[in-house]
Amino acid sequence: MRRRSRRMLAAGLLVGFVVLGTAVLLISNALVLVGTRGQITDRPDQAPQAQTAIVLGAKVQPDGQMSPMLADRVSTGARLYLEGKVDKVLASGDHGTRGYDEVNAMRQGLLDAGVPDRDIFTDHAGFDTWSSMVRAQKVFGVQSALVVTQGFHLPRAVWLGERAGLDVHGVASDLRGYGRQNGRSSVREWLARPKAVQEVAVGRDPQFLGPPIPITGDGRLSRG
Repeated sequence: MRRRSRRMLAAGLLVGFVVLGTAVLLISNALVLVGTRGQITDRPDQAPQAQTAIVLGAKVQPDGQMSPMLADRVSTGARLYLEGKVDKVLASGDHGTRGYDEVNAMRQGLLDAGVPDRDIFTDHAGFDTWSSMVRAQKVFGVQSALVVTQGFHLPRAVWLGERAGLDVHGVASDLRGYGRQNGRSSVREWLARPKAVQEVAVGRDPQFLGPPIPITGDGRLSRG
């Protein structure tokens, strides 16, 4: 009887954890999706004016070439600048080691697209979306921004940007199909939103902050 009682207790606890986890997942996703309704567009020409475009990092290949997703983000960020929607572009990504550098690949792509070097700011410690948003506000002094990433990522990015103190809207950079990668990323995004809510709730600081580099100045001061 004792063994049976233990098994029943264990099964009950398991069911409870599953129910609780599912509830957290659904509530977090609803909170993020509802909270950013009306702040996202897939038309750069319909985006509002903003101080800067924040282009979020993504995978680069071992040879330094941008992945298709990252290339499309950079292309969209450059378009927003060239069409006068923003005055500056902040490339925020992972440059945590010498052997992996999203940020300078993004900078080069922006230069190739015609964005002047002085108007490109580089955030080498944008290791995740929350860090990118907090650092945009605290290090670069960004007030208003157009966040550029793929559509599946935008609700979380915009929601976190608001919680970091930015006046933010999102511009989708889905310029092509991404095959299976798009489906995998969408599933991961559902699982990432509870983490985003937790980060805001505990007020997690980025791994690095550092001295101010005002977005109103010269982007060449942000090189690293």
